[in-house]
Amino acid sequence: MRRAENRTNWWLILASVVAGLVLAIMPLPDVVDPFRPDWLLLFVIYWSLRTPRSAGLAFATVCGLALDVVKGTILGQYALGFLFAGFVTHRLQLRMRIFPIWHQAFTVLMMLGLFQFLTFWIDGITGNAVTTWRRWLPILTGALLWPAVVAVMDGLSRTRR
Repeated sequence: MRRAENRTNWWLILASVVAGLVLAIMPLPDVVDPFRPDWLLLFVIYWSLRTPRSAGLAFATVCGLALDVVKGTILGQYALGFLFAGFVTHRLQLRMRIFPIWHQAFTVLMMLGLFQFLTFWIDGITGNAVTTWRRWLPILTGALLWPAVVAVMDGLSRTRR
């Protein structure tokens, strides 16, 4: 029975990664596009909290590399940011699991902010810096959507068991 649960979790994890990659490149209207959250990073944070042994630092790095390839950025830019966010999540996962959902959302806001700052720094080094205030909007939308991500993913995890 334990193997069936792990196999189901892996299918759900893989499906969420594919969904995160699709949502990252899906074209949106110009008005909505600046508000696009980092879906894949939200899923990586969720799975790092839910199953830290299955979705650890290697998982975060591979997801970041996949996003690098899909978006066509410098290879390793998102991987480094995802690795950093995965590390912070892994270090705080025992505490974050007992936080109320809004406290978790605030912690996720901080992790998304650190991720955006790290990618902003790498963009600045490579000469691709986007210095408008719109760059920081995905942090807010990601934190606001965190309770919905947790509710949907927990619901899917329960129905798959």
